[in-house]
Amino acid sequence: QVQLVESGGGLVQDGGSLRLSCVASGSIFSINTMGWYRQAPGKQRELVATLTSGGITDHADSVKGRFAISRENAKNTVYLQMNSLKPEDTAVYYCNYRANYRSYWGQGTQVTVSS
Repeated sequence: QVQLVESGGGLVQDGGSLRLSCVASGSIFSINTMGWYRQAPGKQRELVATLTSGGITDHADSVKGRFAISRENAKNTVYLQMNSLKPEDTAVYYCNYRANYRSYWGQGTQVTVSS
């Protein structure tokens, strides 16, 4: 089992910045992928960004140039730096951990961007 605890969400104005953090604990495999997904009201959950333990990143086109994912492998922690936030970025942001054919989700953290 893997537990994920997210932090850093909140309310920010259009153009503002936030940094999300997610700490993984439990049965952690050294080779894994951690990332962030989001779900807005009435919409499906979508990829925001992922980062493998080997350093390979993937960002959704909608956030490229504004969001950056990073991680500290020794701390089993992944971050999402969100800059130039827009109202359409408003969603619940979920941390995800994948390894050994299993996937785990955090409880989600709300990000609200006011116009």
